[in-house]
Amino acid sequence: RYQSFAEVGAKSLAGYNRLIVKYKDVKKLPHIVVFIDELADLMHTYPADVERDLCRLAQMARATGIHLVVATQRPSTDVITGLIKANFPARCSFAVASSTDSRVILDTTGAESLLGKGDMLFLAPDAAGPKRIQGVFMDDTEIESIVQHWEKLVERKGYEVTESPPWERLISKQNVLDSTDELIEQAIELVQKNDSISTSLLQRKLRVGFPRAARIMETLYEMGLVDDPKTGGKTRRTNVDEADDPLGDLIDEQLD
Repeated sequence: RYQSFAEVGAKSLAGYNRLIVKYKDVKKLPHIVVFIDELADLMHTYPADVERDLCRLAQMARATGIHLVVATQRPSTDVITGLIKANFPARCSFAVASSTDSRVILDTTGAESLLGKGDMLFLAPDAAGPKRIQGVFMDDTEIESIVQHWEKLVERKGYEVTESPPWERLISKQNVLDSTDELIEQAIELVQKNDSISTSLLQRKLRVGFPRAARIMETLYEMGLVDDPKTGGKTRRTNVDEADDPLGDLIDEQLD
């Protein structure tokens, strides 16, 4: 979007949409609102990646018309880090269990005294302190009627999913690594670059002890990447080349 803005000399989404009116073949860009329903789940899976990408979006995307609404039921410092909080100047809190939780969200106490049922504190970016407001209750019937209303207004398009979403592959890859060894990727690279491999080579290249290197070698054998050891020999012939992707094949098997 920033590249599109630069091409027409715009600094914001509103300016871009105003300037492109003269171009008949260019469509206006809509606002995009991204909802993250439970941040804690993402932060526990990939904390560094989620924090980096979330902060980058919060810093850069606002001017392009992309906005974030992030929610969590666990207002702890390992979920709402200082860096994340600094990039979300507008915050609100429903009733929480303690004043510590209130400080994590709002930088002040008060949310622990809320009554529940939509009673909330809202901290605006330009406000000195939070303001107490009442959130509305919507039952399932009302939600369904609103969704049906928008479905009638907006043409629904079908999308053919040709491959698994990227987050599913990331989760599957992490599951594979958790069930084997965190160095298995580096070990596979060694197998791909050598016609034969030994436990001592794994020790030297991966800088691990003999027991761990032996376990990695056994994992490589179970994956079919190395042969059985020759009688009396210490090296094993490899069964994979650099063009293959054995870890990717294993992930695909899990997704299937």
